[in-house]
Amino acid sequence: MFVTEAYGQETAPAAESGYGAEGGAAPADAAYAGTEVPGEGGGAAFPPFDTSTFPSQILWLAITFGIFYIFLKKVIVPRLGAILDVRETRIAQDIEQATKMKADADAAVAAYEQELAEARGNANTIGQQARDNAKAEAETKRKSIEADLEQKLADAEARVAKIKEAAMQDVGSIAEETASAIVSALGGNSAKGDVSAAVKSVRS
Repeated sequence: MFVTEAYGQETAPAAESGYGAEGGAAPADAAYAGTEVPGEGGGAAFPPFDTSTFPSQILWLAITFGIFYIFLKKVIVPRLGAILDVRETRIAQDIEQATKMKADADAAVAAYEQELAEARGNANTIGQQARDNAKAEAETKRKSIEADLEQKLADAEARVAKIKEAAMQDVGSIAEETASAIVSALGGNSAKGDVSAAVKSVRS
């Protein structure tokens, strides 16, 4: 991905290193003398900020962004949409259920108030009917008692009249007998018809 320049330096030949060809041994650090890291003056920049690698960086950035965008579009967004749809559906169902429960409660309260008003009206009607029935029953009993008393009074008056008539008949007979006895005692002689006529004239 990133390309950097390698810096190195070949080791100098043995003849140039100052050591003889007669078999003189080189120092122990002679093998490492050929590899050097250049100083700051001639060094390369930090790879992400190296302008020579910008095209490849932009290419990989576009590829990575495209893959990430496709992943979001195909995986993340549908899942988020499904979750939001489920939550929206659940919220709508809860709102609908709450609205239905509120409507049911309002209907129950209205029905209760209507039944209460009907019960009060029925109670007033029943009370008025009971008062009217009691009054009518009392009036009927009063009329029945008055009729009974009138009948008893009429019967009593009829009995008194009969008794009076019977008594008057007995008084007439007694008066005739008494008058006949008195006349006979006085030495008079009167016919029975005359005595009866005289008593009747007195009674009338």
